[in-house]
Amino acid sequence: MKSSTRVALCSAFACFPLSALACSSCGCTLGGDWESQGFAASPGLRVELRYDYLNQSQLRTRTGTVNRSAIVLPAGREIEQGTINRYATFGIDYSANADWGINFQLPHTNRSHTTVAPGDVDISSSHTQSIGDIRVIGRYQGFSDQRNYGVQFGLKLPTGDYRNTFNGGPQAGALLDRGLQPGTGTTDLLLGAFYVGALSDDFDYYAQALVQAPLTTKDAFKPGMSLNANFAVRYVANEKITPELQVNARTVRKDSGDSSDAANSGGTLVYLSPGATVSLGEKVRVFAFVQVPAYQRVNGYQLTPRYTASVGARYVF
Repeated sequence: MKSSTRVALCSAFACFPLSALACSSCGCTLGGDWESQGFAASPGLRVELRYDYLNQSQLRTRTGTVNRSAIVLPAGREIEQGTINRYATFGIDYSANADWGINFQLPHTNRSHTTVAPGDVDISSSHTQSIGDIRVIGRYQGFSDQRNYGVQFGLKLPTGDYRNTFNGGPQAGALLDRGLQPGTGTTDLLLGAFYVGALSDDFDYYAQALVQAPLTTKDAFKPGMSLNANFAVRYVANEKITPELQVNARTVRKDSGDSSDAANSGGTLVYLSPGATVSLGEKVRVFAFVQVPAYQRVNGYQLTPRYTASVGARYVF
């Protein structure tokens, strides 16, 4: 580490509202800017506003795509058409000292979804817009003088709505699949670890893994346990612009419960995410990233994005 103020960051939560379709597995895994999610080696308060866009337009099964035009309707299974997700996340990060810190994330979900339900020939549509599930996570990184590795521990709280309904088409008034709701209704345990190092004078890297395990069931639904793993390298020779390349991976078990769509949930996703952070002075940073799929394997039929875009700004007090 070049100085005691170098941020030891890992991608703690990716795109925080991870249940982005009729399953909980194919949401965004983008880690965002190196310094945006806490793990600061210097004490203080930081706030951030981030916007993520996912257009899940590609229907897939296993590792291949599904040709919707070849499907004869009515079909015996749901044929999803598309899901557009827009997430705005407000974050607060506070480090009491160089060893301990806490991170708070409040997401807002704006989601449009279209699908053809089993037995239907016409499209049903929905639009949900509300606060999602809040995440609170603490960290400790005092294991070494460099403070370049540590652990995370926290909770995802059941603050998001999970009772939204379709508002158009044959399914109007029916409840949306639980994976499409802004919230899961469950309290989830978050446990992770991270490590930050230097490849050379000009390049840094980090590695991080985070497990999310539901502790409760709500109305006959329990989301699948997930593991997010992230690795990133950034170029630090330029003080104004810091390019970065991430590898983001996510694997999710199937959802469970009578209210779940277990057959069409769970999978493994791997993405490449290039981006950059720009300094606008001592206190303000802005960042932008784009995420493209490298490997996608899903259970059943699920929608996945062709790309994900993320922009944000952070202020250090």
